[in-house]
Amino acid sequence: MVDDILRTPGAVRDAERWTAHNYHPLPVVISSAEGAWLTDVDGKRYLDCLAGYSALNFGHRHPQLIAAAHAQLDRLTLTSRAFIHDQFADFCRELAELCGKDLVLPMNTGAEAVETGIKVARKWGYQVKGVPAGQANIVVAEGNFHGRTTTIVSFSTDEDARADFGPYTPGFTVVPYGDLGALTAAIDENTVAVLLEPIQGEQGVVVPPEGYLPGVRQVCTDRDVLFIADEIQSGLGRTGKTFACDHEGVVPDMYLLGKALGGGIIPVSAVAANADVLGVLKPGQHGSTFGGNPLACAVAIEVVRLLATGEFQRRSAELGERLRTGLEGLVGKGLVGVRVRGLWAGLDIDPALMSGREACERLAARGVLAKDTHGSTIRLAPPLVITKEEIDLAVTTLAEVLAA
Repeated sequence: MVDDILRTPGAVRDAERWTAHNYHPLPVVISSAEGAWLTDVDGKRYLDCLAGYSALNFGHRHPQLIAAAHAQLDRLTLTSRAFIHDQFADFCRELAELCGKDLVLPMNTGAEAVETGIKVARKWGYQVKGVPAGQANIVVAEGNFHGRTTTIVSFSTDEDARADFGPYTPGFTVVPYGDLGALTAAIDENTVAVLLEPIQGEQGVVVPPEGYLPGVRQVCTDRDVLFIADEIQSGLGRTGKTFACDHEGVVPDMYLLGKALGGGIIPVSAVAANADVLGVLKPGQHGSTFGGNPLACAVAIEVVRLLATGEFQRRSAELGERLRTGLEGLVGKGLVGVRVRGLWAGLDIDPALMSGREACERLAARGVLAKDTHGSTIRLAPPLVITKEEIDLAVTTLAEVLAA
């Protein structure tokens, strides 16, 4: 191939030709990455400000995580849960300790963790709370994003995610996010759980009003209802704390975890809760062939150990303030709203200026990758290994796009 012929257009065409169009990716074809930087098939470098929707909190190819994966690949990759392997107990114990919970149930994807949480909550409701068979209900929030299974999209309020996938699964009551009064009113004698994202990521990094999460915790305690926190995107250092719930000192009954838990190497998810909740499951009632496999556990152990030092939480908090300062300086200069918690930001672009998609395309042309959502909103979620200088580069590039 002649050196000056670009490979990207052909690779984009091939992807369009041979894959189902369930995504609308930017026309960028990545071939390698390290830290906070990506390189495409034509050698162009990009600053990654998405980090795989928080799956790459520790950056691309973090040496400690890659070493753990390589070592495990040479030993054992899968047993199924028919047997116990030598990485399993360490992973479950160390993650349980990080969460302050008794038990961990490993799965693979975030959606599987959510499905597991739903099943456990219902079973707990019937066996512990005494809800009549088949009557359990779960309260959820408008604007939620918990995954794309048929059960989960049944209570989505995003028509793109929901339309034409019915009939829908019953047993969910949807209330406005951040409205404690509406949530309290929706709880009845058959409510087994409240399922919430402490910060709504897909909706545009929407942070609830101060006092909302403590209020949810209190009403769940008062009404004998489980509080399930979906920390799949918000957890594991993203917001400047280990969990987003930590910002208001809230401890849910159940954590749903994923994305960053696999270190950007392999899908790993988990449910963490105390024995009086997860203990309702008995052999044969729930499982996964790949859930808690040796390779996943080996990588996830190192993820938990990275978090146990507190270094990444501190980096997220400190660099997040730098990001906040830079972005707030662009309000009135193309931005009409900014929401920041740690290294996670939702930016509302003046819709008269451009759409979120257009902004992301223009950022990509200048070497910064981000993702749009819901019209004129874009999200920034850079790896936690990003530097001050790289934060400044992202903000400066955004300013150039808005001013162009």
